[in-house]
Amino acid sequence: MTTSSASSPIDQALGLAAQALFLSNPNPRVGCVITSPSGQVLGQGFTQRAGEAHAEIMALRDAAQRGHDVRGATAYVTLEPCSHHGRTGPCCDALVRAGVAKVVASIADPNPQVAGNGFAKLRAAGIEVEVGDGASASRDLNIGFFSRMVRKTPWVRMKVAASLDGTTALHNGVSQWITSAEARADGHAWRARACAVLTGIGTVLDDDPSLNVREVATPRQPHAVVVDSQLQTPPEARLIMPGRQTWVYCAAPQDAAFQSRKKALEAQGATVIHLPNPHGKVDLTAMLHDLATKGVNELHVEAGHKLNGSFVREKLVDEMLVYLAPQLLGTGFGMAQWGPIDHLGDGLPLTFQSVEGIGPDVRIVARVRGRDHFTSNKTSDS
Repeated sequence: MTTSSASSPIDQALGLAAQALFLSNPNPRVGCVITSPSGQVLGQGFTQRAGEAHAEIMALRDAAQRGHDVRGATAYVTLEPCSHHGRTGPCCDALVRAGVAKVVASIADPNPQVAGNGFAKLRAAGIEVEVGDGASASRDLNIGFFSRMVRKTPWVRMKVAASLDGTTALHNGVSQWITSAEARADGHAWRARACAVLTGIGTVLDDDPSLNVREVATPRQPHAVVVDSQLQTPPEARLIMPGRQTWVYCAAPQDAAFQSRKKALEAQGATVIHLPNPHGKVDLTAMLHDLATKGVNELHVEAGHKLNGSFVREKLVDEMLVYLAPQLLGTGFGMAQWGPIDHLGDGLPLTFQSVEGIGPDVRIVARVRGRDHFTSNKTSDS
């Protein structure tokens, strides 16, 4: 394991947490650094795959392997140590048993099963607890986890590749490739950090996408989600593959033809979920809540302009990930088909998070204004 070159232990812990970006879903990305009273690093670690060791356990193991005694040490951790029994034991109990004297945590865990209980158990054992250093960075790294725990929906990130004038496909549907190979590889890195990648049935029928990560190394593949009102997904669709879940959300009448199509998809390993709204389309809000129950923290949307428009119109988008190519393509399909609106104030307000060059293209990350302001009464020290 390696740490960042940052000077403070909490910055080093945040650097370690970032190494869990593609790994720890649906668990949060957490880093831990244990130091002696003199500041020597005794052990460090970050959260492993779900069901495996959390950051604190990895740091304690690292210290033991180095031959260090952590009694009287300080543990710097980017999220409140867990206090509940899941697939692993409580990290706060492990820190107590190890004899650390102090825990410095960036932010409280929004999980209702923890939510301050970890801090309470540490303090009850006589361990000093400080909270707040690195809180913003830790929350941002785990924005999807916080969203799922507090709002009970994933963080919805919509990815778009377009020309400078906003065209995502020509009038005849041709779209490969508007942006560069560098932009596509960068987009796959954003796929890799998501719990699931979503598209619509139009994209499935037109392009037969895999929706997997190919351009960057990743220890896990995101699950696949299809919005398919009439249940038209072919059983041989490439996005249905071993090793990950494929969830097909539909709204078609559950007649004999529907049951036959459902049986064919489930025979290939897909899961069909019937969630209609009053208009005979998939209830997107209900779908997001359902995905949260399945452990989806970040939902990466790569769909066509119609489904994108539905997400925007229903105010379900949290963040835009936009790649702009340095060319004009004129009349074609846009980023999202919605509106028209009559007043400028009715538009979707965004705040730029970053604007960076990716090869010959520009990548813009913009959050829908106010969407990241969700809070819980248990997201700070208590």
